[in-house]
Amino acid sequence: MLQRLRQRYLDVLGSIYIYNEHRGYSSIDRIIRAARAAWPDDAAFLAELEAHRRDERKHYLMFRRWFEARGRMPLSVDRTCGHIDRLVRLTFGCHVDDLDEAAIAADPALFAKLCRIIVLTEQRGMRQVDILLQSSLIHGDARLHKIFKVIEADEPSHWAPYQAWLERNRGGAPRRSERIADWLVHRTLLLIKLPALFLNPRVKRRAAWQDDSDPSPLLAG
Repeated sequence: MLQRLRQRYLDVLGSIYIYNEHRGYSSIDRIIRAARAAWPDDAAFLAELEAHRRDERKHYLMFRRWFEARGRMPLSVDRTCGHIDRLVRLTFGCHVDDLDEAAIAADPALFAKLCRIIVLTEQRGMRQVDILLQSSLIHGDARLHKIFKVIEADEPSHWAPYQAWLERNRGGAPRRSERIADWLVHRTLLLIKLPALFLNPRVKRRAAWQDDSDPSPLLAG
């Protein structure tokens, strides 16, 4: 019984993470397009964004291989489990897919707002990984533990380019309302969404991998 509960918890956790990693790199494509339109000559900044995208894609593939090794598909979770999905919804008033890239590229204030919530998301992710790496449940799965160690090593470089851009362009630190939104998204996911998925045996598994329906990639890999 305890083993089944442990496996169920890891299933739910892995399903949430693989969704967010896929959502991460597919959303960064939109940010890269906006940045290329606004600052086409800022090669260093664009290279940092592309490196962030590659890391998110790498993390997604690590979770995919973990599920493949377990012989099962992730649970079918949606954007209610996505941190960036819900944070964009609360701060911009629309879904990630509905963000107006042209408007963001044309308005430094909007791009600064987007940078601030990415900083919040990535720093929140780092704190959560630190907690998970102390969990005996994670230590009990050597492959999953290794994935989180890789994420731990990569994570600081993910918010750095956005924070540096904010400092260069006087975009400011995250606003109080943005921090509250980040806290609310995290607590809802941790205290409501994850337990609901864990306790619901009727949640179906995905029939296909998230990246099977990716458009032609903006970047190789």
